[in-house]
Amino acid sequence: MVDETETTPSGGLNPNALTPADAARLLSKAGGKTVPVELIEKDVADGAPTNADGTINLVHYAAWLVREMGRDA
Repeated sequence: MVDETETTPSGGLNPNALTPADAARLLSKAGGKTVPVELIEKDVADGAPTNADGTINLVHYAAWLVREMGRDA
């Protein structure tokens, strides 16, 4: 579950390099539906792209999700 008490870093969030927790928090706020960090961690384990440091590029992650949705069609 997303911890709403976490604060945004003083420099803001970088959509090119989000931790799974930051990605979950951002997607939850933007989508109006809770996105558990465990879901993002599972996606990463299932092959979602990450940066070399383990962070997530939001655009690459979204593209991966769309591609994965197409596989189920």
